[in-house]
Amino acid sequence: MIPIESISREAPVLVAGPTASGKSALALELAARDGRVVVNADALQVYGCWRVLTARPPVEDETAVPHALYGHVGRAQPYSVGHWLREVAGLLDRPVVIVGGTGLYFSALTEGLADIPPVPATVRAEADERRKAEGFAALRDELDAATAGRIDLLNPARVQRAWEVLRATGRGLAAWQEGTAPPLMPLSRVEALVLRPEVDWLNARIDRRFDAMIATGALDEVAAERMFWKPSEPYARAIGAPEMMAFLQGNMALEDAVAAAKIASRQYAKRQRTWFRSRMGSWRTVDLP
Repeated sequence: MIPIESISREAPVLVAGPTASGKSALALELAARDGRVVVNADALQVYGCWRVLTARPPVEDETAVPHALYGHVGRAQPYSVGHWLREVAGLLDRPVVIVGGTGLYFSALTEGLADIPPVPATVRAEADERRKAEGFAALRDELDAATAGRIDLLNPARVQRAWEVLRATGRGLAAWQEGTAPPLMPLSRVEALVLRPEVDWLNARIDRRFDAMIATGALDEVAAERMFWKPSEPYARAIGAPEMMAFLQGNMALEDAVAAAKIASRQYAKRQRTWFRSRMGSWRTVDLP
């Protein structure tokens, strides 16, 4: 996908890309070449209950080179971009390649993160109830204009987070972000790569990968979560999990659940590509295939 010899051996390397674009394979190659730690920047690969479904690196890759921040968070454990950023800070005494598809993580890393007070559980519960009863559009319509102009309004989780901050603090998310601290890893000090795959090529890879997930235990992984399942929890947003759970609960045929999960994966990849285009114009672009 890219001549590896053209990538710095000294600077920290960041690799962003949509789901199924091959970024983990590139990170593994760089780690093996340079003695780097592969650091996860995917908000769902942090959860210990998901390996197959979130395409976490297989055990053999984690054995071959050091990996960090994968599968270390419990399903009910609070975890945010702030938690992730603090953990990354503790890993920068060694060479790293930071890889993932969560644009917000990379933005916080290279642009800084606002020090927003924690949202009380009562406010989060209120948001969950309203989103369930009225849909996330009701929360979106109550956002302040500055925040609405900055976040991804098609992403329910981002909309809910912005609404919770406004409800809890009386200030919009955009206002809090105005006081952002200096970034941990400014772009001037890193090699930042963003993978830009051709859409049909990526969609075909997404479909093949989901079929492989089903063949290698994704359904069993979701079944193991059935007794703990809470659709509003962040861990439950793993792409494909709601659809597989719907099958297990008798609400969908398996064929329909798999088809719906593939559509959800493609839609997620589209949101990722939109974020990367709008927020990563200064990153080095790697066109695929």
